[in-house]
Amino acid sequence: MTPSAATLACPKNMTHGPCGGVRPDAGCEIGDRPCPFVPLATVPWPTSTHASGPTALLSKTGSFVMADLPHAPLDATSISRAAAALVDHVDAVLFGDAGWARAQLPPSYRAMLVAREGLLPWAGLNCRDRNRVALEGELAALADAGAAVHCVTGDHTETGERPDAKPVFDLDSTALAALASSMGLVVSVAENPVAPPIDRRPARLVEKVRAGAQVCIINHAGSAEVVDTFIRSVRAAGAVDVAFLVCVPLVASLGGLALLQTFTSLALPVGYLATIESARDPLAAAVDEAVRYATSVLAIDGVAGIDLSSAIPIGDESAAVSAIVAVSSALR
Repeated sequence: MTPSAATLACPKNMTHGPCGGVRPDAGCEIGDRPCPFVPLATVPWPTSTHASGPTALLSKTGSFVMADLPHAPLDATSISRAAAALVDHVDAVLFGDAGWARAQLPPSYRAMLVAREGLLPWAGLNCRDRNRVALEGELAALADAGAAVHCVTGDHTETGERPDAKPVFDLDSTALAALASSMGLVVSVAENPVAPPIDRRPARLVEKVRAGAQVCIINHAGSAEVVDTFIRSVRAAGAVDVAFLVCVPLVASLGGLALLQTFTSLALPVGYLATIESARDPLAAAVDEAVRYATSVLAIDGVAGIDLSSAIPIGDESAAVSAIVAVSSALR
């Protein structure tokens, strides 16, 4: 199969696949076919638009702490309240869409609300819900709001709670990263070191960096050893100045514990779930587990910081804010 044929076979019309949702058996995230990109060589980015790494942004504290922003969907007050509560505790907040609440206020509007509270907005922008014209408008507004942008292709609508919505996928994450970089934003992308084809994930990130990404957010990888191996492989493959933020799982409620396990291609530290579920105080144990894992990955050469990644059911936003504050306070 050629790359162009793989694009036609991919339900997300990706040009620079495979996405991070590939199943362990190399199946597509929607479960009805094999991923067409897994057997192919890494698809190169045609030209280098490489941007210099965001050294100043990620060296403010020595260990950059970002957190998924706990807010209710379509609720500006909830966004502002959460951002205000996290000022002085984290360096930035990440927000995008969630499979259980995919109707959200636009990323640029949320970025403005967060920035008003004095916190750096790091806006997730997906290609599933917007064509390239809409993406260009969002990027222009994010730049005006002083936000960084996390460029993702996005999960297919068939995997979430809005299968009635028609997916767009006019661009993929690599093309979006190039567009965002050309507009002067700090650009991050995701990579999943434990999704097939594992041996080619570093090369895929190199192409995203060539397209303009400056930061890689490493998805839940399961162990510090996996993270370390991945970063070393990326450096060896040629991306020497990309900064890495590592996802750290954080459970803030029992509902969140169940929700966390629905994440695509999730890899948790050994014993993580058993330790929390068997603890007398599961939520205190969850904070301790997050601190332990965060400490281990922050010790890795090349890791600039972490993203406290919470699965937050609607109604548990305050509990999630408290858990984030507890972890960040322990780390500092």
